[in-house]
Amino acid sequence: MGAMRDIDAYQRAYAASDFEPVQARMRRRMLLELLGRWQPRRVLEIGCGNDALFTDYLHFDRFCVVEPGAAFAEQARARAGIDPRVRVVQSFMEDAAEQLAGESFDCIVLSGLLHEVPEAASLLAAVRALCSADTQVHVNVPNAHSLHRLLALEMGLISDLRQLSDNQRELQQPRTFDSHSLSALCADNGFEVIEQGSYFIKPYTHRQMAQLQDIGLLDERMLDGLYGLARRLPDMGSEIFVNLRRAPPTQEV
Repeated sequence: MGAMRDIDAYQRAYAASDFEPVQARMRRRMLLELLGRWQPRRVLEIGCGNDALFTDYLHFDRFCVVEPGAAFAEQARARAGIDPRVRVVQSFMEDAAEQLAGESFDCIVLSGLLHEVPEAASLLAAVRALCSADTQVHVNVPNAHSLHRLLALEMGLISDLRQLSDNQRELQQPRTFDSHSLSALCADNGFEVIEQGSYFIKPYTHRQMAQLQDIGLLDERMLDGLYGLARRLPDMGSEIFVNLRRAPPTQEV
């Protein structure tokens, strides 16, 4: 299923995206805050991209990365070095699930991925198969109701909040979620939502945000402010998240 995506093209598009490195930094900030709160010892990260979390989150006994991109996986292996606690599997998660069937995890991180895969339900099924009753699962995706999309709608630049942007098409992202549709998809696939929200207010498109950086208007202080602003505009962050547990048997579908 994952093989339908052109992973090499995705890696090139990701590397060339003008504001994506900053967006990724804000996403990582949120993830490290979450891991600091959860303190998991056994972690599975699905789709590590340029920078696997184990380079900054150090309080683990075992850390497994599943990454389909050859360049991303090789980079993760290089950064792991000879650390015996880290395992990197170059594979799509649906294919790797059988290899990991005997493992148990306190935390599974599915960051910036669910909106990109052709079969989101299949990916969630593979994740659920690795969950115990105590496993915490984190999922984040771009927000269809983010401030910059709402502004684009009011300006007449888009006719629908779910309309794919040029950046999304370049990154092979076939769908856009809002909080309701993301929670519903996870619930329909055997998960219970225990927490949800959004983070990092992004008023403009990636290209416009990069231009503001280039002229010196968008500095670190303003980025910090936009990150904190999501507390006051909790539904309008550039990306949304759900934290999940495997639904108990009475809630399974």
